[in-house]
Amino acid sequence: MPINFARRLTGHRRSAAADRHLGFALAFIAGATNAGGFLAVQQYTSHMTGIVSGMADHMALADYGLVLAGLAALLSFMLGAACTAVMVNVARARHLVSAYALPLLVEAILLLCFGLLGLRLSGMDGVFVPVTVMLLCFIMGLQNAVITKISRAEIRTTHLTGTITDIGIELGKLAYRSGSRGDPARVPVNTTRLRLHSMLVLCFFAGGVAGAVGFKHLGYLSTVPLAVLLSALAIVPAMDDLAVFYRRSGKK
Repeated sequence: MPINFARRLTGHRRSAAADRHLGFALAFIAGATNAGGFLAVQQYTSHMTGIVSGMADHMALADYGLVLAGLAALLSFMLGAACTAVMVNVARARHLVSAYALPLLVEAILLLCFGLLGLRLSGMDGVFVPVTVMLLCFIMGLQNAVITKISRAEIRTTHLTGTITDIGIELGKLAYRSGSRGDPARVPVNTTRLRLHSMLVLCFFAGGVAGAVGFKHLGYLSTVPLAVLLSALAIVPAMDDLAVFYRRSGKK
């Protein structure tokens, strides 16, 4: 990956194109992690709607153990998002260019650890599944908060409900303009948003296929390429900050 391209993707100087390209890459990674995680623990971990609905169902059935498991997953996702906010704000306060790269590096490290240790830990009955769900939810919260902060909530990468809703809205506007006898100019179609969200869905789907196929053939090691990709996306701004740190240390 070209250094300047990687620097633009996750550096502090943002552009609409960089936001889109980063969003596509992270949607692919989220789809792969979500699908591979499902094959590992039979539970999707990227979207909280299903988890909260499951908690409500289990509460009604008085299955309080599963309610607590869902709550742990929910809090893990929230904690991941909170950690991103802390890292970004601390980095900004210290004028670091890697404010958005640092959470992605943490995500890469966690995915790498999961990929390398997953097979050993999978034999720990009663512990592996809840811990894995919490870890994957934390990772998804970490990642989703990064792109949310970067794009000002325009792009989400770990779940598609809002994204597909936006696609439907724009398609509805397009249908109205095509069939309207009135003044279609009053209902402008945001073709840029339509293309953006369509690509996010396609990237998430492609990642899901890749994650499922990868887990089928490689098992837990299938998360290692994802960790490598994340590292490639985020390492350049982090190295830029390290270079500045060493230069300043050398002058003292």
